[in-house]
Amino acid sequence: LMQEVFQFALLGLGLGSLYSLAAQGLMVTYRGSGVLNFAHGAIGMVGAYVSYEVRAEHGQPFALALAAGVGVSAVIGALAHLLIMRHLQRASPLAKIVATLGLLIVLQSIAVIRYGAQVVFVDSELPLNRVTLWGVTVSVDRFLLVAITAGLTLALWALYQYSTFGLATTAVAENQRAASAIGLSPDAVATVNWALGSGLAALAAILVSPIVTLSVSAMTNLVIAALAAALVANFRSFPIALAAGMAIGIGQTELTRFVKTPGLAGSLPFVVIVLIMIARGRALPVRGHFLQQLPKVGDGRVHRVGLLLGLAAGVVLTLSVPVVWQDSLVVTFAMALVLLSVVVVTGYGGQLSLGQFAIAGFGAWVAGRLVDGWGWPFPAALIGGAIATVPLGALFAVPAVRSRGLSLAVVTLGLGTALELMLFNNDDYTGGFLGTSVGTPSLFGWDISATRHPGRYGVVCFGIFVVVALAVANVRRGRSGRRLLAVRTNERAAAALGINVAATKVYAFSVAAGIAALGGTLLAFRKDTITYGTEFTNFMSIVVVGWAFVGGIGFLLGPMIGAVLTAGGLGTRITDALLSSVSRYVQLIGGAMVVLLVLRNQDGVAPETARQLRAIASKISAMRPRPAQASDRVELPAVARDRVRQQTLVASGLMVRYGGVLAVDDVSFSVEPGQIVGLIGPNGAGKTSVIDAITGFTRLAAGSVRLGGVDLTRTKPDRRARRGLSRSFQSLELFDDLTVLDNLRTASDPRDGVSYIRDLVRPIEPPLPGEVAAAILEFDLTDDLDRNVQDLSYGRRRLLAVARAVATRPSILLLDEPAAGLGETETAEFAHLVRRLAADWGIGVLLVEHDMSLVMEVCHRIHVLDFGRTIAEGSPEEIRADPGVIAAYLGTDDSDHDSA
Repeated sequence: LMQEVFQFALLGLGLGSLYSLAAQGLMVTYRGSGVLNFAHGAIGMVGAYVSYEVRAEHGQPFALALAAGVGVSAVIGALAHLLIMRHLQRASPLAKIVATLGLLIVLQSIAVIRYGAQVVFVDSELPLNRVTLWGVTVSVDRFLLVAITAGLTLALWALYQYSTFGLATTAVAENQRAASAIGLSPDAVATVNWALGSGLAALAAILVSPIVTLSVSAMTNLVIAALAAALVANFRSFPIALAAGMAIGIGQTELTRFVKTPGLAGSLPFVVIVLIMIARGRALPVRGHFLQQLPKVGDGRVHRVGLLLGLAAGVVLTLSVPVVWQDSLVVTFAMALVLLSVVVVTGYGGQLSLGQFAIAGFGAWVAGRLVDGWGWPFPAALIGGAIATVPLGALFAVPAVRSRGLSLAVVTLGLGTALELMLFNNDDYTGGFLGTSVGTPSLFGWDISATRHPGRYGVVCFGIFVVVALAVANVRRGRSGRRLLAVRTNERAAAALGINVAATKVYAFSVAAGIAALGGTLLAFRKDTITYGTEFTNFMSIVVVGWAFVGGIGFLLGPMIGAVLTAGGLGTRITDALLSSVSRYVQLIGGAMVVLLVLRNQDGVAPETARQLRAIASKISAMRPRPAQASDRVELPAVARDRVRQQTLVASGLMVRYGGVLAVDDVSFSVEPGQIVGLIGPNGAGKTSVIDAITGFTRLAAGSVRLGGVDLTRTKPDRRARRGLSRSFQSLELFDDLTVLDNLRTASDPRDGVSYIRDLVRPIEPPLPGEVAAAILEFDLTDDLDRNVQDLSYGRRRLLAVARAVATRPSILLLDEPAAGLGETETAEFAHLVRRLAADWGIGVLLVEHDMSLVMEVCHRIHVLDFGRTIAEGSPEEIRADPGVIAAYLGTDDSDHDSA
């Protein structure tokens, strides 16, 4: 047995070497531009095919074929940066990811058009002589591959460690603006790194093709194993990437030999990805990190007349067009449901999932087995599949609690692909070679078979889409929708308001999973027999995100627009009717549209379409009275300024470390009800770190936090907020996708879980608390309630940030530089507000501020920090006269005190 284990370990050296090489190419691209290139494998695939053509079809030497393949991929990589990624430097991470997905779709579509889906067997150009080691015989090429990869690893390590180019890459990665200031060109550095990384992808694909064969899907999937190795190396260490790639390759060969479970060996990279992400992820982003500008989101309002007209038009169209068009509409409506799931999880929840089509396939698998194995009727199986898929969505959300953005996209892609390999491609679970037979679907005795009555089936699919879209619209307008958008915009701010970020993410994934399952089931039941392995692939999960982005990832109309591009959908049928020769290029056209739309309009087609429809509707109903604005409909309740729950904050011996840096060293103080305590000190003194530690955003190395006698030291930030701790942020961190009123409602909404279910049926607005009405009046926000946050002046945004924190009705309010950027008059008004909050409401206030006039005017006590340590505490008069404070912070001249 040990001899056989050793033999397969040696065989795995070749595969592991190439995983390492591909991982290093991925790391090079990431180091140079900060972009995680999901098209990395596809770029390598193009190089492999070019090399094969030059060698096999044109009879050129292997060296020339190798150079041609690597060169073509390097050029593609350079052009990808110059033509696409360079223009997205200020775009959101979502837009950058979608751009690389669009490039992947384009390259893979071109390869399919030219080469088809057939597998090409490639002869190895490396020596295949066999040698025997400790009784095990293995070919020499495996050792040569290890040597090549090790040599390139050493070269890359030296290049980035010692060369001018490597140092320039590091400088650009650390700070592009500073690098530009010293004469470095970030564009030039990124272009060279893209070319180098893409060339390495081609080299890996060329060398691996004799081992795994040459095919479009196999080469594209190379990026998954490369991602796993790069993640282990934290995208930094080339030697670690080499070792990780080797371990994954060897592990796969060992599992292939000794484990009979189909797909388990191929799933090993995904297992590694998930474990690494869960182990390294953070529950919340570090300070200063929040999502960049994301695509716009619709308001979820449904116009009844437009809905009725759309329903009538959809039913008439579906029943009146020819049969082939009816089938295209079925595909469009079913795929629109899958895209609608992307709107929920990504558009509303801000969580980029690349596994939605695999989740849809799971729902179809459950429904199919319920019909085939248990004899369930179609409606029951459809609902059963959706319900059974909800826990799977929650499982996909587990990594989302510990990761986000690029990392989460990698994890969900891995989970979805593992599902494909281990379930959809396993004949033991899918009905064997013939697949799952679902017979003739019927609805209450009405034959709705898609093969015999595609019009009827299309009407059912359309009806289900409309019902689910209305439920999603309800979510958007309800409390759960506000929570989703709050988490999407800024997880730290959401948690500071008492929103359970983890539960919100689980909700988004769970609801999206149920919706995707409905779409997947309807799509699969178009046929009498379902073959899951060919219908639900990880590539389609990637394509689905691209289509959702094209349609408008934050709008209910977007899924229907994006679904038109589906292969076999309405777009394909239209192109067949107009230009029959174009139909084979639909996938390519769709990928190109994704790239162009990311460059030109990241909000998708839906916003402009909705605007045009509203313009038409307004002309038709010009005589109707204009509906009242949101602010007109809001009736403020009786103002309540009752004193809040009286609790004292006691911070004892706080210590905070960031790596080897001691940012806060043994800081202790208390804040009593109705008392204003100032926390001052020079920049870098540790003031914000103290607030982060008290509110739970930074882990304490030592010390304790107690509120009202209850120890909160190990309590999560959202729970501390619900206990009575509220805070503001230096950078405001408002929810720009929401109105002023919705920002305040998000803070004051009850934190019950019932709304997550009730909002799907009917969103109910809870009464606006009297304390919130008082805050609206205190901060003079009455006229701004219906305005979008981004339309407010800076001073108004500052006041809103504090008002939102007050709307949680806290016992203790921690304000982090709330007067920064305010004028003299605005600062005086703010000082009056803070005193009212303490005197009239009984709120204890911890004020971090650099405006010494404000601090000295409003604070009862002041606590002074310098280099993380307490250097003085006392009344304003005592602090003003303290020599240590004067030397460390206020200056040596009394005349400087007020201006410091």
